Amino acid sequence: MARIQKVPTGEFSPFYGCAIMTFAALTFGGIIAWSAYSLITQDKAIAVFTVDEPAKMAAIDMSAEVKAALEKRLSDFATAAKAGQAVELSLSIAELNALLMMAPDSGYGSYTELLRFEKADPTKNTLSGQVSLPMNRIKFWENKKRYLNGEIAFLIYVHAEGIDAKVVDVKVPHKVVAEGFITGMEIWPWVAPYRKIEPLGTVLKLIKKATVTADGVTLSTKA
Repeated sequence: MARIQKVPTGEFSPFYGCAIMTFAALTFGGIIAWSAYSLITQDKAIAVFTVDEPAKMAAIDMSAEVKAALEKRLSDFATAAKAGQAVELSLSIAELNALLMMAPDSGYGSYTELLRFEKADPTKNTLSGQVSLPMNRIKFWENKKRYLNGEIAFLIYVHAEGIDAKVVDVKVPHKVVAEGFITGMEIWPWVAPYRKIEPLGTVLKLIKKATVTADGVTLSTKA
């Protein structure tokens, strides 16, 4: 039985292959160019509201007696929470700052030199305060930081994994902070790293309600 063979009816042309390769190269190059442009644009936008030196945070004054009393309250709350009891813990602004100093290293550094709580807004369920946040430059290999020195507001909320805090506003005196930058910061959960540290992580996951008060925040294991 004779085999059917396909016979070209026209001359061979490399045009189509070259066109496809050229289009692919242009597309890939365009992606790289756009990515570079975006990074440079973002770097310039961040440079508008950052400076070269960090702000010095106010000292956290806490006597041995005050620390011992706070540690006992925290321990009692943790014990009751793990026992399945409905229990509440109220923390003042001063005590929240003390917790910054007492908190273990989460693996991402300490918040002690970055943040000082100053105000509470029950109407928005937010805590705010002074911040000196280190940020990388586009030339990251130079290892030179720049700093966002201003005021930051955190929404305090509870989800399936327990209590957390996310940035909802950033203000820098006499400078405009890009809205996109604030939106981008909302994705970072500030309490999440501590949920990986036991026994603290277990207790944080047992918190079902967090209410910002005029003086600070009240945590509860009862929703």
